[in-house]
Amino acid sequence: GGKDYINTTIINFNNEKMEISWATRESFPNENVSFFYTFDEGKHKVWKPCTTYLLDQDYNSGCHFKTEGPTLAISIRNSNGSEELFSKRLKADFYIKPSPPENVTFFWEEDTVTVSCNKPQRNAWCLRLELQYKSKFDKEWQSRTSKCCSVGEHGFDPRKCYSFRVRLGRLVPHCNVVHYSSDWEAETFWMNGTLLDSCDDDITPQSKAVIVLCCSLAVLLMFILLILLCKWQRIQMSVLPAIPDPKYTFSDLFNEHNGNLQEWLDKNDHVALQTKQEYEEPESITEADIQQEDGKNNDRKNSDKQGSLEKIFTFSGAAENNDDNAAEIACLIPASNTMAPFSGLNILMNDDTYVML
Repeated sequence: GGKDYINTTIINFNNEKMEISWATRESFPNENVSFFYTFDEGKHKVWKPCTTYLLDQDYNSGCHFKTEGPTLAISIRNSNGSEELFSKRLKADFYIKPSPPENVTFFWEEDTVTVSCNKPQRNAWCLRLELQYKSKFDKEWQSRTSKCCSVGEHGFDPRKCYSFRVRLGRLVPHCNVVHYSSDWEAETFWMNGTLLDSCDDDITPQSKAVIVLCCSLAVLLMFILLILLCKWQRIQMSVLPAIPDPKYTFSDLFNEHNGNLQEWLDKNDHVALQTKQEYEEPESITEADIQQEDGKNNDRKNSDKQGSLEKIFTFSGAAENNDDNAAEIACLIPASNTMAPFSGLNILMNDDTYVML
């Protein structure tokens, strides 16, 4: 009346301790079962109850017990042990999970590393030593496997820091029915044969000096480039001067005339001519020119004085001889200190004198 099959997990830890677990929710829902085991062979078996249970929400889901032989028989029963629900007979040696490798050593020779560990006393031929490594620039582990208990790999870059880890695995199907490997040995960090605390410590004093030197060279290079850039701008300005944008120089051409050059010229010809006359610089005048101009002015003044006298005298004669139509009101500005005859009188004329006729 028992079950023919239930899902069980069987692990023999280095042939020292057994752990057997089952899916209690699927196989025995709402029922708390009991577990019994024996390493005896033959008809007279002595069943031992489990003393250390694994629990799943207060239900028994597994058992821990000591490994006592190569052949194991298990029995899962109801809570009081009166009814057997499942039973199985198996070879405990086919479910061995090895312990992590002990006394792991690393031997470096140029770009080659050899990793070794202590050889187990029993069934060492069933074990394989697996080495995994990666640099701080790698995303995934690289793996290498060899028979127990030494493995080697080459091609390591002495400038990089590497993480290493090793473990032992059992051969399938020659030694195990399930592929079990040990837990990973503690991870170590190496760089060119030197053990480090972590790959963050791979910055040596020499590398620090290199970093300082590189930074100094970078600053110097930037300074030189800045000087060259300034000189190049000067050379470019002298060889290729900047061409002004006509959009801003002739803003009215584009804004008021929409780029119509003929219309803009027709409107601005007289403005340009007037502007040119207003801002035309006077010619330089020499001292000889000034003296010559003064002489001309004096001659012109003397001529004006004589002309004024002639006009006065002519006008006086006309006033005596002609009729009343020739006598009109006039304002004459005679030359200064001039004697002007008028109706038989000689009148002294100066700058502030005027005569009403």
